[in-house]
Amino acid sequence: MKNSLIRNKNMKLMVVIMAISFSLLSNAKTNPNKKKEALASLSSDQRSLVVKSPINRHSVGIGLGQTFLSGDMEDNGDDKITFDMYYSYSASYSFDLLINAHHTSHKYKNRKVKLSGLALGIKAKAFQFDNFSPFVTAGFGFYRPEVRRLLGNSIVNAEAKITFGNHIGVGADLKLNDRFTVGVIAHYHNPFDVKQEEGPEVEGSYSKLLLTGMYTF
Repeated sequence: MKNSLIRNKNMKLMVVIMAISFSLLSNAKTNPNKKKEALASLSSDQRSLVVKSPINRHSVGIGLGQTFLSGDMEDNGDDKITFDMYYSYSASYSFDLLINAHHTSHKYKNRKVKLSGLALGIKAKAFQFDNFSPFVTAGFGFYRPEVRRLLGNSIVNAEAKITFGNHIGVGADLKLNDRFTVGVIAHYHNPFDVKQEEGPEVEGSYSKLLLTGMYTF
């Protein structure tokens, strides 16, 4: 019951975040007249700050911060500081391909959770002013949760399988120069449940709050 409530709460939060983010994006993308009026009201110096990022460029980097577990994962592992790997490709002025890869291990007493994931998504920039750019990202990925948990009076390893899942994130980037960008991202990962031949299925999700650094080439 607890895991189900947590899961429903996380799904509702994901839907709310998506609705707010895409509302901001639609206002920015589908109201060109308002955008023109806003630009016209700026001085020439201010207008020069409204810039576009270069396209068709690659970026690699890392994210460092806290991973928060929920569901079965919360019951069998502790939240901890972890790091992720990120790759992005600027396909247009507004949209990037964003790939996240991570592998973390979380222990709690004699129990343990290992999380491996490869998440592919689209990164949509709400707007860009000067070198600052807030964004939303969402997509699907492949996950392999491994859980050592208490069943009855015994500690057993749940059968590890690769499963599909979805993810969503919001964040902001600050471009330092043509090569380096720093930022922050709140990233939610939701692997689909993994059925077991014996015992209950492995279910749960996890969120990450990360500081990011990217190198563009």
